[in-house]
Amino acid sequence: MYAYEFIKDSIIQGKFEPGMRLGEESLAKELNLSRTPVREAIKQLEAEGLVVPLKRGVSVRHFSKEDIRQIYDLRTLLEGYGASQAAIHRTGEDLKRMEAANALYEKAIDKYLESDMNSIKEIVDMNQEFHDAIVNASKNSHIQFHISKVVVVPLVFRSFNWYNPYQLKQSLEVHKIIHNAVRNKEPERARIAMHEHIYQGRDHVLRHLGQIKNSHLLKEEV
Repeated sequence: MYAYEFIKDSIIQGKFEPGMRLGEESLAKELNLSRTPVREAIKQLEAEGLVVPLKRGVSVRHFSKEDIRQIYDLRTLLEGYGASQAAIHRTGEDLKRMEAANALYEKAIDKYLESDMNSIKEIVDMNQEFHDAIVNASKNSHIQFHISKVVVVPLVFRSFNWYNPYQLKQSLEVHKIIHNAVRNKEPERARIAMHEHIYQGRDHVLRHLGQIKNSHLLKEEV
C-alpha cells in the first residue's frame, strides 16, 4: 500500500502534475521497491481515474471543463440522494460521526486561517470525512460505491487552496445545515442543501480554472 499512498498523495497535492508521465521503473527506484507493488498501485489509480494509460507507462489525468461539469453533476445527484436517505435512516452513531467531522473541520479551518498552510490537507480530509459520514448514514452501499468513483480528490484539494476565509467558513455552515436536516429527519431539506453545496464547489472550481492560463488541472477543449 505504500506505493499506492505515495503516488496518490503526490497526485492529490500537485507534486505529480496533470500530464506528467509516471514510469514503473523510475517510481520503483524512488521508493526503493520492486516494480510489482508500483505496477499494482498504478493499476488501482487507473481504475480510480487518476491516471490514464500511455503506450509506455501512464500519465496523471487532465480534466476538461466538461469533465468537471459532468463529475459535479453526478456528485450532486448521488450525494443529494444520499443526504435525503441519511435523513431517513441515520442512527445516533451516524450523527455523532458527522458532528465530530464538522468539529475537526472547523478546527482545521481555524488552523489554516492562522497561516498554517500545511493544514489544507486536514481541511480536505475532514471535509471528506463529513461527506463519507452522510453517505454511510444512507445505509445504501450502492451509493457509496458510485460516489467513490466520481469524487476526484485532486480537484477537491485544489479547490480548497482557492477558498478565501469567508468561503471556508461558509462551507462549514452548509455542513451544519446538512447535519441539522439529517438530525431532524428532513430528507428534502438535506437533499437541497447538499445540491447547493456541491454546485457551489463546482462553480468555484470552474471560475478559478477559467482565470488561470495554462492551468495544470485543465486541458484545452476542442
